[in-house]
Amino acid sequence: MIKKYLTFQKNNGISPYIWTILCILPFYFIFQASSMFKIIVGIFLTILFFIFYRIAFVSRGWPVYLWTLILIGISITSTNLFSYVYFAFFLAYFIGNIADRVAFLTLYFIHLISTSVSINYSIVKQDELFLTQLPFVIIIWISVILLPFNIYNKKEKGQLEEKLEDANKKIAELVKLEERQRIARDLHDILGQKLSLIGLKSDLASKLISTDPHQAHHELKDVQQTARTALSEVRKLVSSMRGIRLKEEIFRVRQIMEAAQIDFVFDQKTPLTNVSLLTENILSMCLKEAVTNVVKHSEATSCCISIEQSWKEIVITVQDDGTFKDAEESSAKGHGLLGMKERLEFINGDLEMRTEEGTTLIIRVPNDVKQTDKEKLK
Repeated sequence: MIKKYLTFQKNNGISPYIWTILCILPFYFIFQASSMFKIIVGIFLTILFFIFYRIAFVSRGWPVYLWTLILIGISITSTNLFSYVYFAFFLAYFIGNIADRVAFLTLYFIHLISTSVSINYSIVKQDELFLTQLPFVIIIWISVILLPFNIYNKKEKGQLEEKLEDANKKIAELVKLEERQRIARDLHDILGQKLSLIGLKSDLASKLISTDPHQAHHELKDVQQTARTALSEVRKLVSSMRGIRLKEEIFRVRQIMEAAQIDFVFDQKTPLTNVSLLTENILSMCLKEAVTNVVKHSEATSCCISIEQSWKEIVITVQDDGTFKDAEESSAKGHGLLGMKERLEFINGDLEMRTEEGTTLIIRVPNDVKQTDKEKLK
């Protein structure tokens, strides 16, 4: 019990003490009344206020207006009869917690006007007890003006943050689902045909083993080779699923270009900063696909890769001096460009291809660096 109390105190600071004082304070003013009747009325109104205040918090719809107007009436009465203006602070807090904007604004202005009028009336009346606490009255009046909007905006911000968090969770789930579907497609493409071929050749070998052992042995060799090829491709697929950094991919690209006897130029003025692993992994896969296209299809003699990062985006340019036939068909279907575009869509990136004077691929993705790092990247 004590542990729960200490935890509550740690989370709420001095707020519980302030509310406790404000709940007890009305009785100080009530017992200074001139007659027993006024003291009884004051105690009765105070008890009613706290009961109705609790009811108002759990109400929904039009009863909120009713209970708030009753509470405002009790607050004004307490101000005029007992010089106790602090119920207005309770109301300011309650109105700030009203979610409906129309109800919030309506009750806010009713409370502000009625409180301002009752305060001015007490000042004009020259109520001695009221005037002695004038600095605190001014603080309460400022609270009536500012506190509801502060609480309302804070709650609205909290709701927006919750919606954003839910949306991010849904996006993350969709990304996972899409990635599973992609892996399923890749596994089907890699293993489906080869496993079917292994099955057919195994059946053929079992039929030939008694009539033509030499041909059966040849078919079994094909089965062995197909199985090895499938295993190798599965290993490559699993490897591509791991997080790949651009620095590692550039090292592999350099080795591939040297093996293909293609002059390679790499231009990166500054290293990438504050780039998420997902973004860098997708960029690495796209770069790998682009380089594969250069080596296999372009008949290029030189290739230049540049990487630039600004506060707005990351741009990777792959340029070669080779040929690119039938650009429209290729951009729609061939050479893995469609797969690159699909990957880039995950991170709101895009792919641009130019075929004048060789082939140029331009990969752009929004930069996910923090706002504080913009100056460093300019």
